[in-house]
Amino acid sequence: MGSNSFRLEIGQVQDGRYRRHLYLKETVRLGAGLDVDGMLTEEATERGLKCLASFAQTLKGSAPMQVRAVATQTLREARNRDKFLVRAEEALGHPIEIISGREEARLIYAGVAFLQPSPKPRLVIDIGGRSTEMILGDGRAPRVAESFQVGCVSLSMRYFPDGRYTRAAFRAAQVAAGAELEEALVPFARRHWREALGSSGTAGAVADVLKASGKTDGRITADGLRWLIERCIELGHIDKLDIPGMKPERRAVIAGGLAILYTICAQFGIDELTPAKGALRQGVIVDLSERLAAGAQASGHDLRDTTIADLQRRFHVDVAQAERVARTAQGFFDSAWPRADVEMRKELHWASALHEVGLMVSHHDHHRHSAYVVSHVDAPGFSQSQQRRLGELVLGQRGGLRKIEAGLSRELTAWQVLCLRLAVIECHARGEVDARGLKLARVGTGARLTFSPQWAEEHPRTAYLLREEADLWARQGALLLTLN
Repeated sequence: MGSNSFRLEIGQVQDGRYRRHLYLKETVRLGAGLDVDGMLTEEATERGLKCLASFAQTLKGSAPMQVRAVATQTLREARNRDKFLVRAEEALGHPIEIISGREEARLIYAGVAFLQPSPKPRLVIDIGGRSTEMILGDGRAPRVAESFQVGCVSLSMRYFPDGRYTRAAFRAAQVAAGAELEEALVPFARRHWREALGSSGTAGAVADVLKASGKTDGRITADGLRWLIERCIELGHIDKLDIPGMKPERRAVIAGGLAILYTICAQFGIDELTPAKGALRQGVIVDLSERLAAGAQASGHDLRDTTIADLQRRFHVDVAQAERVARTAQGFFDSAWPRADVEMRKELHWASALHEVGLMVSHHDHHRHSAYVVSHVDAPGFSQSQQRRLGELVLGQRGGLRKIEAGLSRELTAWQVLCLRLAVIECHARGEVDARGLKLARVGTGARLTFSPQWAEEHPRTAYLLREEADLWARQGALLLTLN
């Protein structure tokens, strides 16, 4: 769900190769629907919902685990994105994840590297509707991935609002793009790469025009960009933009895209930009394929597991304690919800693994620091939406429950929180625990925690904390916890 277009791709990854089964694209221009207050207008919302409802018809019968929907810069910016997501998920029939700029960049590179493999150090550029991603990588691995808040829709709306093309407007747009991209000059300098690729809409559209007009064989060059900019200025207005190879739906945003593309080629010394075969949507499918493979076999690789381990090292987490809490919380959750969604189980495990990262900031209220870090840290493989859910679980590990009241209205989230809190209590002494001492079960709409009198006598402090916990849940009302 991009700022300019919504795209649906059905693909298959098998034996190291990618096969497309279906591709649909609709120009929604969601990014043009952000008002001056950063709110998504109802008109833009309706365009998006109509498209998603159409996509939903195509996805009928698809298993939920085989579908992944991601949204980019416009919904990262929109202040009313949560309200939009409720309606959008209902229209699509599947959850929608908002991904961070760096995660978007990583997935773009994953798509390009899979469909167009090369051992050469390369620079991949993707100019979207409201953001531009730049990635350096070798083979399948990205080395540096960044996202910049400038795109073809936002720049076109600001500098070419009436559809008029002037030299002054192009110059102003290039200066604005250059200012946003200036911080990338050193990390993405020419010495770091040997080939440059342009992914997705703007690069593909410009390449098509240059080829159809006989200026290049489809490669994007500085001379070709200068010619196209001059041609736009000569024609003077969007209504006269009848250029071979230019699709009608691209006309409204081509000027902003050209300004960014020319600025990038000039600032980063790009003599030739080759259109890339892959893009974000293929990267999402490749990433989803790897997740499914990781879930199906113990030897599978889920990047998110690697990210969690990296964050534990980075924040000097007591891994032994994190593992105790994770193992205990998982045991509680599995006994109560043996058929729960795999992602719910994983989220509980990851939240447990990171529940103490905030200790690096302060021991006082460390759960609040932990929640902030988990919600905002760059975490490859995770969407912003999933990080917020993990942050919510981590915030709820101790203290009052009112701070996560909204999340507790979701039944499974309430159970995740309960299991994490019980695990933190049982492991509070930071030593090995006997998992057989406590048993958690669902009883109607509530929870029952069972332990023997002998266990309570042997663990008086833990028993005391559990009684306090039951009283707290009784006052909150989301989930009744009884001790037996």
